[in-house]
Amino acid sequence: MNAGNGLETVKNALGREVPVDVPGLGRYEPYVSPFAYLERELSAPARARENFLLHPKEPRHDKVTDDVKKAVERAGLENGMTISFHHHLRNGDAVIPMILNALSEMGFRDLTLAPSSLPDSHDMVADALRSGLVTRLFSSGARGEVGRAISMGEVDVPVVLRSHGGRARAIEQGDLAIDVAFLAAPACDKQGNMTGSSGRSACGSLGYAQVDARHARHVIAVTDNLVDYPLRPRISIPQYLVDQVLVVNSIGDPAKIATGAARISRNPVDLRVARNAFDLILASGLLTNGCSFQVGAGGASLAVAACVREYMAGNKIRGGFGLGGMSGYMIEMLEQGYFEAMLDVQSFDGAVTDSMARNAAHIEIDASCYANPFNKGCVAHNLDIVVLAALEIDVEFNVNVQTGHDGVLRGAIGGHQDTAAGAKLAVITAPSFRGGVPTIKESVTTACTPGETVDVLVTERGICINPRREDLLERARNARLPVKDIRDLKAEVEKLTGVPDPPEFDRRIVALVENRDGTLLDSVCRVKLP
Repeated sequence: MNAGNGLETVKNALGREVPVDVPGLGRYEPYVSPFAYLERELSAPARARENFLLHPKEPRHDKVTDDVKKAVERAGLENGMTISFHHHLRNGDAVIPMILNALSEMGFRDLTLAPSSLPDSHDMVADALRSGLVTRLFSSGARGEVGRAISMGEVDVPVVLRSHGGRARAIEQGDLAIDVAFLAAPACDKQGNMTGSSGRSACGSLGYAQVDARHARHVIAVTDNLVDYPLRPRISIPQYLVDQVLVVNSIGDPAKIATGAARISRNPVDLRVARNAFDLILASGLLTNGCSFQVGAGGASLAVAACVREYMAGNKIRGGFGLGGMSGYMIEMLEQGYFEAMLDVQSFDGAVTDSMARNAAHIEIDASCYANPFNKGCVAHNLDIVVLAALEIDVEFNVNVQTGHDGVLRGAIGGHQDTAAGAKLAVITAPSFRGGVPTIKESVTTACTPGETVDVLVTERGICINPRREDLLERARNARLPVKDIRDLKAEVEKLTGVPDPPEFDRRIVALVENRDGTLLDSVCRVKLP
């Protein structure tokens, strides 16, 4: 079959139409199963060497400049090359706009933009796509004006969407070769030692930036806080990985970076979902001494964490480690002795930024260590329990976290695929409907996490367990939990909301959703214009 932009497509194991050969991107294999990569022969990385090799510098080499354009020239950036950024500063980030504006003024064209993700605030990336400054985009997500521009077909080459583990795999395997990495550094010394744990723009862990620093051809630390050499007490990225230090007035707005501790939801629906999720976790038998746990920073997710903490306190349980993006709530659980350690790839709120400096058991890890399925043992594969959110889920338990009910890109894959595949128990929490739109679909708009890796959906109206998990179903029924067949719950909700019309698309593919192993899970087509 052919897509609207002439791409030949085939159906993958999920029944999704995906292209096999994409001009400007190369050849793809369709998704087969979560761990099919274990059975196939993998080639050696195309670009295995790390960037500290074969880059000799004379003694006392001066790395510092305050001129953005001079730093770009020294980096040897040319049209058609690939640039990267990290998203740890979230909506407070000022580095991406600063660099893209400078590159535009310098007349660059046809660049590939490969950030670890794009926050809501970076609408200027849409302008970069329209102007030809950027012609290819790789990201974990696309939101706001960027998501709308892609969904309306304002790109010639489909955007590639990857999980955090999938991005680390692509970089380390050589699928994503970064020429110049511009890495925001809240604190940095003159040789390029940097950390996110201190400075007026502190953002905590630099876990996503570390992979870029190790593998990019040229690394520029961008800082508004040049400190005495050597940086202390904590170095996230060492000087031997850094080519230049660019000193600027501001790398971000602290009011938008460090917004304070995330709060537990008081919404009755969220609290009901959280209670049901906790009851299911308890029934699973996994909440024991030494257990590992990951939860997001949303209000409903933190309500699950609150239930877990209450139970651990009452039953004198001490977990092994917490994982993923860290909220202040999870750090409180560490400091109060409910977990032995927290492994942090991204700090979610201002209550976390200085924790690594004071807590030896708050450990910064990089994105590959976190979730790359092709390394010798990522931490996500040692998870017992993960609690994840969803925009949609279908009757086969496939999850959409990328496109809204209107078909427009408005989310990010993040670590969703990675932790669902790795955890013993992957729990999806969601209200049964939002704004009159049911969460359970016959088929999700966009498949971002395959249903084979999802164990259970928890809503305020009931708990739906994947038929693959007969053991969990038996435990839940023995605990007298409100278990429902997912099709029955779908029908129940639709009696209240009706069945909304699905979004209309034409056949032009505008984005590709990779599975974490690099195979294609789904295609995102252009929203049909009226």
